Amino acid sequence: MKLSVLEHGHISEGRQVQDALQEAVTLARHAEQLGYSRFWMSEHHGGGALSFSSPEVMIAHVAAHTERIRVGSGGVMLPHYSAYKVAENFRLLEALHPGRIDLGIGRAPGGMPIASRALNEGKSSNVQFFPQQIADLGGYFHEQLPEDHRFASLVAGPSVTTVPEVWLLGSSSEGARIAAAQGTAYAFAQFFGTPGGEEAMKHYRRHFKPSILNDKPHSMIAVSAFCAETEEEAAELARSNELFFLRLGRGLEQRSFPSLETVKNYPYTAMELEQIRQRRSFSIIGTPDQVKDQIIAMAERHEADEVIIASAIHSFEARLRSFSLIAEAFGLQQE
Repeated sequence: MKLSVLEHGHISEGRQVQDALQEAVTLARHAEQLGYSRFWMSEHHGGGALSFSSPEVMIAHVAAHTERIRVGSGGVMLPHYSAYKVAENFRLLEALHPGRIDLGIGRAPGGMPIASRALNEGKSSNVQFFPQQIADLGGYFHEQLPEDHRFASLVAGPSVTTVPEVWLLGSSSEGARIAAAQGTAYAFAQFFGTPGGEEAMKHYRRHFKPSILNDKPHSMIAVSAFCAETEEEAAELARSNELFFLRLGRGLEQRSFPSLETVKNYPYTAMELEQIRQRRSFSIIGTPDQVKDQIIAMAERHEADEVIIASAIHSFEARLRSFSLIAEAFGLQQE
């Protein structure tokens, strides 16, 4: 099974933006050495606890500091942008790093409403146009726009012979439906905890239509996983992420990713403790063997070809160790 890494760029409490950005590069190099297949970076706007909102810039930087691992977006929130400009950006990235670039695209806003209004100032963001944008990307990447296309003669430069992999990211049955109809690869955000993931993934595989992008379905699930030598230590590492999502769900402003000290001093209510308990039910937490078994079981239930792992841990050293233990458990081919 292919395993990959999803990086959100959290700024851990006690550290600065520059620290988080350097940690992303270090983690990518670490993942490459361990044998992970992809390193994706997300797009979120207006979040003070995040070190970047432009995956394209980070892809260029990380790809320049690695050699083999595929680097991509998880993902570009396409309704905010022109498909033509996204195609130009990613064809340039592909020209710089042939055969290593992934374009993950989503239709969610990726931030609070005020950020969406700022991103779309002077224009409209219409998610109903999203399927056409995907079709346009395929046409631009392969230089095969239909003759009756509104921009039929337009080329998204630079013109290169290789093409980024296009993945549609989703957390609902609607995303699976669009991915199947458009013939993209599909990644389901299981770590959000949205119900219906197994059914969405099965719909994608059953209804996939070959396209200019892919001749057969290819799927992946994104999971939260925390691994340590003992189950108790792994559960402890997950607590910062649990508080972060708890605050996020309440719409609270966050300037950093909480430390374990902050977690231990937080005055949890009974309702909040129940919300955390529920979140643990769809997170993967444990020893290497436990994490391996849970990842395999989850991938099988979702009929996923690959798994991408988000592991937000306050201690960067413990985070590197978590990914090392998972790689060892799966026997990934290390450098």
